[in-house]
Amino acid sequence: MTARTFIPALATVCLLAVGCDKAPTEPLGALTRTSSITDGAVDGNAHPAVVLIVMDIDGLPAFRCSGTLIAPKVVVTAGHCAGEPGEFSAVRIFTESDVEDGNNNYPFAGPNTVEAASWQAHPLFTESAFFLHDVGVITLTKAVKLSASQYGKLPGVNQLDALQPSNATRFTAVGYGLQRINPVFVQADLIRMYAEPQLVQINTGFTGDFSLLLSNNASTGGTCFGDSGGPNFVGSSNVIGGVTSFGLNGTCGGTGGVFRLDRQNVLDFVNKFLN
Repeated sequence: MTARTFIPALATVCLLAVGCDKAPTEPLGALTRTSSITDGAVDGNAHPAVVLIVMDIDGLPAFRCSGTLIAPKVVVTAGHCAGEPGEFSAVRIFTESDVEDGNNNYPFAGPNTVEAASWQAHPLFTESAFFLHDVGVITLTKAVKLSASQYGKLPGVNQLDALQPSNATRFTAVGYGLQRINPVFVQADLIRMYAEPQLVQINTGFTGDFSLLLSNNASTGGTCFGDSGGPNFVGSSNVIGGVTSFGLNGTCGGTGGVFRLDRQNVLDFVNKFLN
């Protein structure tokens, strides 16, 4: 693990500067891109399709995200984790649940790592308004073989419209993001974690028809910096209702924003990589 001392510094740069955690300047100016699971539990082998993603700029590792294998060579993630054309020079995934103490050369290529063959955000994605079309797809140079039931599955068209905000309407958020962040302390173990946040807002003036808000507190857990692109499974299923997209503050508290995958234009974009 030659880069172990490099990564905490890298995460700090990512949080404070541009890229996966950059605050947009468009109408939702209070949003920040999120990246780990807070107040959650160690995932272990529960969601092996969820992977850690590293994006290079000019040949050097720059940012990290999470994503989900929906096929042996296809990963769905956030649009800002795939970037605009030419933004990233290379992308790779890490498949171990515990990257921190695993057999790998994080953040560089090595064991339990697969390089990307291509990466692409939604055709309408822009960095300046990332939250509007925040979905991306990574194709891999070699297959990651899981049982058929372990891959993430796409939702049906408009499937989430039937959900109502409630303590009983739960999602399973999974990712490799920060476990805790406050003005004096950051915990950023590279371990796959999960939480079970509840639905707070959907189809409102704030969320529009493209996103939703999930709870983020000590009771339900939630997402944070580093969880970007990770799945928010519907209930305890393997159906990916949306990908972690944004937060409303720098301490990952209150609520977390999810970009919905159940809209027709999003499914059309993702499905072309499966056909």
